[in-house]
Amino acid sequence: MHIHITGARENNLKNLSLSLPRNQLIVFTGVSGSGKSSLAFDTIFAEAQNEFVESLSSFARKYLEKSRRPDVDQIVGLSPALLINQRPLGRSPRSTVGTVTELYTLLRLLFSRVGTPRLSAGEFSFNTPSGSCPRCKGLGNELTVDVDALIDWDLTLADGAIRHRSTKVGSRYWNIIAATKYFDMHKPLRDFTQEELDLLLYSPPIVYKNEEPGFVQRFSYEGIASRLFRRQADDRGLDIREEDAMYLTSSVCSVCHGARLNANALAVRIAGHSIVEYSTIPLSKLADQLHTIEDPAAVPIIAAMTRSLTALLELGVDYLSLNRSVDTLSGGEAQRIKLARQLGSSLTELIYVLDEPTAGLHAREVEHLVDILIQIRSKPNTVIVVEHDEVVYRNADYLVELGPGAGKSGGTIVAQGTPEEIIKNRESITGAYLSGKLAIPVKAQRRQARGHIVLRHVKRNNLKNLDVDIPTGILVCLSGVSGSGKSSLVDELVRLHPEIIIVDQSPVGKSSRSIPVTYVGVFDLIRQEFAQAVGQDPSLFTFNGSGACPTCHGLGFEEVDMHFLEDIRLICEDCKGQRYNPKALAYRYQNRTIAEILDMTVTEAIPFFSNPKIKAQLGALDEVGLGYLQMGQPLDTLSGGESQRVKLCSYLTKRGNFYVLDEPTRGLHAADVQRLLGMLDRLVATGNSVLIVEHNLDMIRNADWLIDLGPEGGELGGEVVAVGTPEHIAQVPTSYTGRYLKEKLPAAAHQVG
Repeated sequence: MHIHITGARENNLKNLSLSLPRNQLIVFTGVSGSGKSSLAFDTIFAEAQNEFVESLSSFARKYLEKSRRPDVDQIVGLSPALLINQRPLGRSPRSTVGTVTELYTLLRLLFSRVGTPRLSAGEFSFNTPSGSCPRCKGLGNELTVDVDALIDWDLTLADGAIRHRSTKVGSRYWNIIAATKYFDMHKPLRDFTQEELDLLLYSPPIVYKNEEPGFVQRFSYEGIASRLFRRQADDRGLDIREEDAMYLTSSVCSVCHGARLNANALAVRIAGHSIVEYSTIPLSKLADQLHTIEDPAAVPIIAAMTRSLTALLELGVDYLSLNRSVDTLSGGEAQRIKLARQLGSSLTELIYVLDEPTAGLHAREVEHLVDILIQIRSKPNTVIVVEHDEVVYRNADYLVELGPGAGKSGGTIVAQGTPEEIIKNRESITGAYLSGKLAIPVKAQRRQARGHIVLRHVKRNNLKNLDVDIPTGILVCLSGVSGSGKSSLVDELVRLHPEIIIVDQSPVGKSSRSIPVTYVGVFDLIRQEFAQAVGQDPSLFTFNGSGACPTCHGLGFEEVDMHFLEDIRLICEDCKGQRYNPKALAYRYQNRTIAEILDMTVTEAIPFFSNPKIKAQLGALDEVGLGYLQMGQPLDTLSGGESQRVKLCSYLTKRGNFYVLDEPTRGLHAADVQRLLGMLDRLVATGNSVLIVEHNLDMIRNADWLIDLGPEGGELGGEVVAVGTPEHIAQVPTSYTGRYLKEKLPAAAHQVG
């Protein structure tokens, strides 16, 4: 039994045809941009989803997620598919680990059946009025005003003592404050009485009518802080809320103390414990606690909870608790929670498609994840994984390598077969790394720090009163198992040193109008060079202005509403996707139109231009491994790893900064990791400090200094296990990182000044 794919042309795929064995663990590999995601997600999963949806009635289809038909001739042998990606489970602070796994629903049912005094299950929900805390409405936190940030105590209202822009001197609301005649506009706020301050900040809305002629007649006055609170509850996306947030701080609710529930729900007990106590302990302890409940009515509920808990514990998220907000989870944690839902399923013959499930996992945890994937495959199911981890490669039943390069240079099958067959294939770069013919070398010398950032008594989240010295002027790696406290330490570092630059994998652009050469600041120079050569104004060669195609307004496509199907993008019939109007396209520079220049890859464009600034910035993109990107490719199509590297290249020429990178190897093949290491070394060599949060052993062993946290996750983490060079950490028996490093390090490297 096989899945037969014929003529796949999605994105950069070059009319691929291949057969994949069913009921196997299949890994798609290849360099970044080679076409792995296009084949796994945009072709196989998308077609499986389409065929399933099309089997339903049109009434049912309109309630399901819309999906675009992939560009493929035919796929035979598909079955229903599930996509397990790294997208957040949700951004609402009301969504918790307990709600998304439905464990909290079962816990509410348990308390309604065997708790005393008795309440209904709905009265234990913090998302309903009957159960939520009346103060924080079930959020567990309440907003307070940072009065010192909002007010300049030494100024008067007439001089602009209120810093918020909506109350600047002469504004409508400033005039309303004056019209109330409540306040001496010429008295410094430091001299206001408490009653006057309360009225200025916290007054409820009061309607006034001004009898005197002037700017304000009938008006409503409301305290400045009260206005900030009201706008935060407004879900219309008001622009001013961003400035409001500058003057607000979140603190634990003063009534429920973070429990989210009202007093009635908190009073109910099982074996002396409230529902909040069950919700705040780690999942590993919750499993043990449930088995102490002996009431017969609890047996079926506890059995259902145990099944879900067992899956979560197997996936290594035992340190989480039910009340943990999902908007605080990493992509890897979110993915494992999604995966846990499938472990308890008895369905078979499904296709699971996973996006780099090892992301965010320590080497110790990867081996366990592989066991889970094999478990799912053995039901039997077909498991397709886009992955770069060597352990996953070696445990796969079948490997498919795409490439040989990225972008236009990718999209073909380089090699496919068992791991042993891939190793023997001379065309396979993955096989070369697996066999040891290719390897990322370990630097022979470790740089020494120029100084230190000193952190003392850090107690954020699970960090246990840490004292940490973070070296500057070198490449430092923060390591440790999931949940050990790495992100918490970075958060505290950035809080104390806001000048630090975070280079994460968030999108660099959400608009189809943003392109790489705009982000790195060379599109203006490109247009100027083009315009000077043809004797026209540079404005003619921008697709966001006078050069835009009048039909698509410079987008290159038009969106068509397909009702119960996904909206589709059709190439603009007038400009044929080139974005520009006929006048702009009439001019040529070195026999290319401006649209044809934007269609070039970064690598192709470097020798095309004469301006050294253009060459330098395009060279930076090429250096970070993005030479395959088309210069006019919309930024909203980039992956997280590509976005991170686009950001990085804009910093390569700067000096004296401190950069923090969160798992920069995510989505990178070993060949890409080697290039990334060279770029980070260049950042350090030009006078910068770099801290990476990382699990990739090739990156870890090439750091100048390691800070290893743990020893475990959650309550059992939050301590410094070891600090020092990779060679030193490899000799620390209590360090999990050290145990895996020991196998990867040659003879000890030498330190240099």
